[in-house]
Amino acid sequence: MAVHLYLSTIPEALIASMLTPLDFGAYYAVGTEKKSRGQAQYFNVDRGFASDYFPLSEIDTRCVPHANGEPKHSVYLSIYRVLEHVPLSAVGNLYLATRDGRVLEIAPSKTLPAFPKGFRLYQEICPVAPRVVSALDPREFTQFLTDSKRSIHVPKIFFAELSLGELAENPETGSVRDLPYTSIEHLRSCLTELKKDPHKGTKTVDRSAPSEFPYRMVETGFYLGDAKQLTYYPMPSEKELQTTHYVWWRSASG
Repeated sequence: MAVHLYLSTIPEALIASMLTPLDFGAYYAVGTEKKSRGQAQYFNVDRGFASDYFPLSEIDTRCVPHANGEPKHSVYLSIYRVLEHVPLSAVGNLYLATRDGRVLEIAPSKTLPAFPKGFRLYQEICPVAPRVVSALDPREFTQFLTDSKRSIHVPKIFFAELSLGELAENPETGSVRDLPYTSIEHLRSCLTELKKDPHKGTKTVDRSAPSEFPYRMVETGFYLGDAKQLTYYPMPSEKELQTTHYVWWRSASG
């Protein structure tokens, strides 16, 4: 059986598994004795990458079928500073698993989307997970967070851009409509503070935001990057989700 490598972002881990990406998502999200049921986001990783940080030489001896022939579901190779030590060149497709194990595969785009002016809401996912509003576009935001000259920075960052609706242009009086966020007035206040101070690039909305968030609120998509490179994983349009990925979309919307 082929052995795959997965970079999990919730929680952060490098995992070897004999399960295919879709089967791994179903196993990982639905829950076992080690992990409660919940969303999962993970990447497939090129097994050929070299590293002195991870025990990659142990994969073939530790990730073997069970005595009854059942494939080995997971072998944890690391649970600490994983994203930092996996080269971006080795990271492949992104997989989004719902709470009941439905998995959506997203390939990286060769181009970044257009970034119109306006405020943005970012959910940082790994290695830190606050929710912030920002006047910076995803490229600028990535460079800001990974700038080693700043006293507070991270080597790499994985995050999602979430929808702000009318608040992106009009934080004071824009309609909330179906935005599902708690403490909307606090969100408005954070955006208004950014609007009043053009030199303040970001403002934390929630330092300990829940690890799960509604996939339907993802705006442009997901971003993975460092100071030199940014990889974009575009979220399919709602029309595409309702047609091509209907089973996943129904599960994600439930």
